[in-house]
Amino acid sequence: MRAAPAACGPETGSLFLEAAESRKPNVNSDTVTGVLKRIIAENGRDHLWGYVFAIACLIVVALSTAFTAWIMRAIIDEAFANRRADVVWIICLSIFIAFMLRGFASYGQGVALSRIGNDIVARYQRRIYSHLMTLSVGYFNEARSAHIAAQVSQNVTGIRDVLNLTITSTVRDLLTFVSLIGVMVLQDPLLSLAVFILAPPLLYALRYVSKRLRSATREAVNLNSHVLGAMQETIQGISIVKAFTMEEALENKVNKLISAAEGRANRIARLSERTSPLTESFAGFAVASVLAYAAYRSIYQGVPPGAFFSFVTALLLAYDPARRLARLQVQMERAVVNARMIYELLDMEPRQRELPDAKPLVVSEAKIELRNVSFAYGNESVLNGVTLTAEGGKTTALVGPSGAGKSTVISLIPRFYDPKEGQILIDGQDIAHVTKQSLRRQLAYVSQQPYLFEGTIRDNIRYGRPEATDDEIEKAARLAYAHDFIVAQPQGYDTPVGENGVTLSGGQRQRLSIARALVRNAPILLLDEATSALDTESEAAVQKALDEAMTGRTVVVIAHRLSTVVRADKIIVMQQGRVVEEGSHETLAKVSDGLYARLNNLQRPSASDSF
Repeated sequence: MRAAPAACGPETGSLFLEAAESRKPNVNSDTVTGVLKRIIAENGRDHLWGYVFAIACLIVVALSTAFTAWIMRAIIDEAFANRRADVVWIICLSIFIAFMLRGFASYGQGVALSRIGNDIVARYQRRIYSHLMTLSVGYFNEARSAHIAAQVSQNVTGIRDVLNLTITSTVRDLLTFVSLIGVMVLQDPLLSLAVFILAPPLLYALRYVSKRLRSATREAVNLNSHVLGAMQETIQGISIVKAFTMEEALENKVNKLISAAEGRANRIARLSERTSPLTESFAGFAVASVLAYAAYRSIYQGVPPGAFFSFVTALLLAYDPARRLARLQVQMERAVVNARMIYELLDMEPRQRELPDAKPLVVSEAKIELRNVSFAYGNESVLNGVTLTAEGGKTTALVGPSGAGKSTVISLIPRFYDPKEGQILIDGQDIAHVTKQSLRRQLAYVSQQPYLFEGTIRDNIRYGRPEATDDEIEKAARLAYAHDFIVAQPQGYDTPVGENGVTLSGGQRQRLSIARALVRNAPILLLDEATSALDTESEAAVQKALDEAMTGRTVVVIAHRLSTVVRADKIIVMQQGRVVEEGSHETLAKVSDGLYARLNNLQRPSASDSF
């Protein structure tokens, strides 16, 4: 994969960022508290009343749990020790009401938090997709698609989890724990003090575990993205895999990646579950100590058992919220790592910023000029001082050997990249000073590798111009000589094309790509060897359609075949990133020592692709 182009020079206004997509400075993005503040700032206001309802339900859950422990003293002393039947019914009814309230409150908070969480996930998925659309082509050339997919799918739930953990832990678990501790202190202050003395070592051990878990979680996401990437590459290139019997080699590669990901996942599991023996051991020691002390007081000092049972009940009920609070930092670290990786993606700024004075492009003749344009992919120079003109309403063909820079010129016109030096003008307007949307609306583009999106044939053609009518879509398909094979499909224009048009041949996909460009009805047409995937018969048919479509338009075409070149009004011959010849077919073919003449002579005997 090529590196991103170098940053633009002074001639283009120094408006772009460094080669790598940069992050917005965010002083609060590197800590748990900072991430939490940002998430609350972005989502709290929209879900305020939902969280208020959930918090109210969680308060009911916490208080009803504490009430269960507190009333145990009355049950033991009044019902069993004093044998008061008149009080038993009141106690039993209050217990029933407490449990019923807790059940309904648990249901309410569960549904409320789930709806809020699902809305947050959906919101960030939309936001991420929208943000990805603003990033430059260079970013996607550098980043692995599987890594981006894994980063989104595995991490987007982290933002939801941070909020839900914060709400449930601070309200339900913390309030329940504090309420039960209050019951314990009321029943036996001395025993409560003993429990508090044992807690700090446990908290220190859990903090140590959470720090180690942070780096392991990030590594796991990266490893999983490599696994997904390897599988995706295999699926996309399955014909090459089969043809070159690469199954065993790729299987070994994927197995190593899977083993590494499995090992990292197991490490995360070991770190996460280390809290269990710590908390269980602490709970066992605390309960055993309390029982021993209470038994001693009951046997040798004759203390009534009611307070003891209430204390033990509170202690046992406090165990679950205490365990969840103990695991909170571990869980929060994992969720914050996920959330932080989402924000790393969202904080990437587009490499190509619009200038403050950027205006909509106004096209009259659609004349394209490159003036002393230089460009590089990283340190690899591709264009060196290229100057050329594509006259309005005429066809200009770019020819030359592979690596001459032809495709780069095509990519610079719609500003997929920006030049390092020089200017590109359309009707005298520097495209660095016009909005990208207005620029690209005046262009129709057909790449060498046609790409179709999931959906129907009609949908894929309509992407060229969303407001196009069905009649306009059919007209474009006829011009591209695609109508006949479309109507032969099971559902005609409503036939699903499958992933990247897998159900269609290469020539059929290319003709649909041409139809998509034709329905756009733009004054400038860019063709990156649009007929390369077609057989001779299909090429002849599509060439006729292109001849009609080129009429009255400015066309820049990368041409390898002689049949395409001879129709051009002007031919630009490129070599090693420079323009070396320029003229018509008849003129250039007569230059015996010229590059075009040599390429032309090579192609004539074999009719092979040489340009």
